[in-house]
Amino acid sequence: MKTYFLAAALAVFPISLFAKPISVNVAVEASDEVIHRNIYGQFMEHLGRGIDEGVWVGVDSKIPNIEGYRKDVLQALKDLKVPLLRWPGGCFADEYHWRDGVGPLSERKRTVNTTWGGVENNHFGTHEFMRFAELLGAEVYINGNLGTGTPREMAAWLEYMTSDSDSTLANLRRQNGRDKPWKVHYFAIGNEAWGCGGTMTPKYYADLYRHYATFMKTPADNKPIMIASGGHTDQTEWTQTLLEHVPKTWSLRMDAISHHYYTLPTGDWDKHGAALGFDENMWHQTLHQSLKLEGYIKENIAIMDKLDPDNTIGFYLDEWGTWYDTEEGDSALYQQNTLRDAVVASINLDMFHHYARRIQMSNIAQMVNVLQAMILTDGEKMLLTPTYHVFKMYTPFQDAKRVDVSIKRNPDYKINGKEIPTLSASAGQDEDGNHWLAITNLHASKSQEVRLNKPWASAQGQLLTAEELDAHNTFEKPNNLVPVSFTAVAKDGELKFQLPAKSVVVVQLQ
Repeated sequence: MKTYFLAAALAVFPISLFAKPISVNVAVEASDEVIHRNIYGQFMEHLGRGIDEGVWVGVDSKIPNIEGYRKDVLQALKDLKVPLLRWPGGCFADEYHWRDGVGPLSERKRTVNTTWGGVENNHFGTHEFMRFAELLGAEVYINGNLGTGTPREMAAWLEYMTSDSDSTLANLRRQNGRDKPWKVHYFAIGNEAWGCGGTMTPKYYADLYRHYATFMKTPADNKPIMIASGGHTDQTEWTQTLLEHVPKTWSLRMDAISHHYYTLPTGDWDKHGAALGFDENMWHQTLHQSLKLEGYIKENIAIMDKLDPDNTIGFYLDEWGTWYDTEEGDSALYQQNTLRDAVVASINLDMFHHYARRIQMSNIAQMVNVLQAMILTDGEKMLLTPTYHVFKMYTPFQDAKRVDVSIKRNPDYKINGKEIPTLSASAGQDEDGNHWLAITNLHASKSQEVRLNKPWASAQGQLLTAEELDAHNTFEKPNNLVPVSFTAVAKDGELKFQLPAKSVVVVQLQ
């Protein structure tokens, strides 16, 4: 791996482009708040090649596999330390009937995917998903079918997965090859109830949540965290209504409220913007759109702090990421992934770190071959995206204690009257007491000189950057954009380093 020293920075980025030093203060003492590992959760839905080919190929495939799971994808996700998987959707969840996906593969129903198109063979069902999570060592987040299902169907699914009794459903699970029950860590009642999950009002959904949640009974030692479907974008009425109308009782739990936000460069659902070939104006506009999420988070948390002052209910961003115009000839939300996506990922992860008190989970959309994916595949070929590399660079923050970090004189980056900060940063202290700093330069063309407060004397880690705005990896050049080593050492008692334009750096401080 290449090492990125300060001398190299000066050679590539002329000193005339450097702004005045920006002071970044990283606290020595950590806070009591934990950056939950499940902030790095993944999302997989029956959509395009997200599961079929992307994850599941079957045991008879010529693509190397372990029990039907792609060997290369499985290893890459293990290396990423994926902590949590959300399945089966998304919009697909509210048309998914779990019994279609259990039993012998040859006997499973073929069903129409009315949300995303095509016919599902249901070869990837409950057993396959749970085994996949076991192979990864990941927790599971199951999204229940509220839209086209019934309380009885949803309750039966939970019994099938969690019961260790002699019931018919528990014995059916055993007959299908799983003796002991699975641990279900998270369970959601519906998805996007405001849209594809039923086009409901907040009050109507709140009443349905109470109805369904009443019957979501599991063994005392296997109770999932229960999630209500919340709003999206700038909506706050879902959070408000749910907190006002779902009481806290021993038999009726609502442990978290979900929220969705997608970054569309144009902000227009009719034409999102292209994944490749964009200019600096579109680079800036994309980051401006992504940073709007912080305001929406603050507005919802303010309501939660008023109605749930004891901080007992989480605020989960269980769908987020970039969404571009679909590539020509592909209707399954497949999109290329560039340095711009890496920067979007880093500034969002910094945001989630900052609000770790309420945000204990997020799920980027989606893990493989769909939207802002970690991994892209093409038959037997596989590549890791720039977003994957950022997630891997950020792994030291999983379950770290949040550390206060402040940026003095964070200059505005302005285009066409729109302003965003030049730098984004977050910090944490891992279980061994090591301090980690993530810092991103959002500016597309200007490097920044960063000066860290004492007592920090050195910074060592990784840097991700490139010359092109849309730098990305291809199946022909899968390592076109990868992290390089980065080292900075204090001189005359002062730790300073150059942060290249459009770059992400994660370093351990000493």
